[in-house]
Order: sequence, then structure tokens, then C-alpha cells
Amino acid sequence: MRLTVFWERMTERFGPKYVDSFARDFVVSELGGRTVQQALADGVAAKDVWAAVCRSLDLPEYS
Repeated sequence: MRLTVFWERMTERFGPKYVDSFARDFVVSELGGRTVQQALADGVAAKDVWAAVCRSLDLPEYS
């Protein structure tokens, strides 16, 4: 998954005003206790981050 697609999905789910805050502040245990931004910066694939976010919030994944 390209990062542009990842951010489009994040923005669609959380809204343009909340997406940055969510990515910066919400810790996802499945990502090793990292935030979305930390996981991406550490090289975790965008598709894996997206899947972890969806599972942590019980959201449906889609391709």
C-alpha cells in the first residue's frame, strides 16, 4: 500500500481535522506500543499499520 493511499484511508476514517492527532497520539499495542507515526517512521509497512489500526478499533479493513 502506498503512503498516499494509507493517508487517504486514515483521513476518510478519522476526518481531516482529527487524523493528525490520531496518528500522533493514539498508541497501538499491536504496533509494539507505538503510534501510527512512530511505526511508519520505524519502517513498518503502511498496509500493516492500517491493518493494526483497523483491528485495534474493530473497524473493517478494505482494499
